[in-house]
Amino acid sequence: MAKLLAIDGLNIVRRVYEASPEPDSDLKASIALRHALSSFRNVLEAHAPTHVLAAFDYGGDNWRHALYPRYREGRAPMPSYLRDALPGFHQRLREVGLHVVTIPEVEADDVIATGVTRWLAEGRGEAIVATTDKDLHCLIADGALVWDHFKGEWHDDAWVRARFGVAPERMLDLLALMGDPTDGVPGVDKVGMKTAARLLNAYGDLDAVMAGAGILKTPLGERLRAGREILALSRRLVQLKTDVRLGVTWKMLAYDAH
Repeated sequence: MAKLLAIDGLNIVRRVYEASPEPDSDLKASIALRHALSSFRNVLEAHAPTHVLAAFDYGGDNWRHALYPRYREGRAPMPSYLRDALPGFHQRLREVGLHVVTIPEVEADDVIATGVTRWLAEGRGEAIVATTDKDLHCLIADGALVWDHFKGEWHDDAWVRARFGVAPERMLDLLALMGDPTDGVPGVDKVGMKTAARLLNAYGDLDAVMAGAGILKTPLGERLRAGREILALSRRLVQLKTDVRLGVTWKMLAYDAH
């Protein structure tokens, strides 16, 4: 049976780069990308995929910025040394047999969501997503597994429930309610992960939360009503696109370790 490995490229690259204590420089970027290449090789060796989707953000604004100009405004920009070295890194990945997919105006998460859901819907085999990003854990609901390369651990349905308090299919609703400071997704005022999980488990999905808890004459009900528009925006921001034109075929993503 075939096996798709979707790699969240910058998730590995940026974490490796930021783990190094030296000041930003060409040398730091060069060393980090050498280590990142080793990480890619290790992930490929560990999972022996038949197909690999190596997804990277294209850079610049994407469709979420058009919805909400403050999207990701609190996130530090990629250091220029690292950004300038990325094209060379992409070339190294091509040399080891990977097809790098980077598409203007969408994020790597959208590329991965599109590829993984399509792969699973076509019944091609198992799908693994190598990432530590919270939002991609929603793909577990479609039958994927998430691999945390840095901790060397699998994330499945039980892991998501234990870590976030909700089922994988409710992950995006959870993020919409609580917000995601990493991406600048606002969420509802004073609703943290535990409150968001409690609401979703009590009422069901986001619409049911607003229909039920959103009419309660309590401080929480008031915050939900006051945050109705922000919540609608947050929901759109955390939603993953699954209809991106990837511009690749499965044949192009086929991977041969030899």
